[in-house]
This record gives sequence, C-alpha cells and structure tokens, in this order.
Amino acid sequence: MLNNILSISGKPGLFKLVSRGKNMLIVESLESGKRQPAYAHDKVISLADIAMFTNEGEKPLAEVMEAVKAKENGAVASITTKSTADQLRTWFADVLPDFDRDRVYPSDIKKLITWYNLLIQTGNNDFSVEAEEEAPAE
Repeated sequence: MLNNILSISGKPGLFKLVSRGKNMLIVESLESGKRQPAYAHDKVISLADIAMFTNEGEKPLAEVMEAVKAKENGAVASITTKSTADQLRTWFADVLPDFDRDRVYPSDIKKLITWYNLLIQTGNNDFSVEAEEEAPAE
C-alpha cells in the first residue's frame, strides 16, 4: 500500500498516486482529497522507498509503521510532534529499540508521527510488506 502513497518536497501532507501522465503524476491529497499534478521537477518519493537507520543497517518504513501500529494498537500516536527531543527518542526507542541515535533526528521522528497519524486518520492503515511487493517495479 505504501507504494502508492507519496511525499512531495515543498508540499505539506501525503498524496495518493492516482494516474501517470506525460512528464507528470496526478496525485490526490490524503487530507483534502484535491487532485493536482506533480511534475518531473518536483522531488517525489514513495513511502515504500524510505527507511530508518538502525545500528545494523536500515529498516523499511513499512516495518517501522507496523511497529508503531502495534505499539499504539492501531490508534493515532500517543505522543505529539510538540514533545521534547528526549520524549520523542524515548517513545521511538519503544517502537524501534535499535534505531541509530546519531543518524535519526527528532525531526525524522516527528515526520514519522505526522505521517502515521495522517495515514491512520484517513483509513490507510495497511502497512504490510506483502502489499508493496505486488506492485510492478519501475
């Protein structure tokens, strides 16, 4: 499912891939439902391509989101993005105990919380790895 959810640099929120056009993508905002083009010069990344640093390497975002979902019992995160850096790191240590404390910044944890809450609130709560593998590679 995360293959079709996109983050676009410079635009707030997350977007769902609707269609592909010539030199652009048609995306729909998860928050407002408005459709808009994302051009080739926009920095667009699929959530399936994002990973978090751990002491042993990298962990795909899908697995991290599943861990957050398990910790929060499928509800929105119990911590807010306005929490202190120490509170964020303590909360994230419960989710991903072996995260690299030197390369995962509080801003990364805040973005994860924001994305997770947005996905849960919009009913996009399937973070399974199997769903990602079914999508054709580009």
